[in-house]
Amino acid sequence: MAIPSNPWKVIWANLPEPLQNRYYLTLVVFLFIMVFLDRHSLWTQWKLHKAQARLEEDCRFYQDKIREAREEAEDFEKTREKYAREHYYMKRAGEEVFVIREAGE
Repeated sequence: MAIPSNPWKVIWANLPEPLQNRYYLTLVVFLFIMVFLDRHSLWTQWKLHKAQARLEEDCRFYQDKIREAREEAEDFEKTREKYAREHYYMKRAGEEVFVIREAGE
């Protein structure tokens, strides 16, 4: 088998008809590079979009937790004495505290 003088002509002749147009081939190569190989490819953009959605969900979750903690802090400020009496058995001078536990506790 003889080696052709220009191997690119053999490859060029074996390409499908639309790809034999140089401009179309250039456009296909350019789109392939932009979609798959570029730094800002569609794959990268998709991963960034998923990460952004996850971070926004985490942000909403932590904002809810902060709101709940603030409500607990406000509630604790209002019922500090009750909390201390129930959990630490604190009492005033001359006062007796009776702890009544319900069944199941």
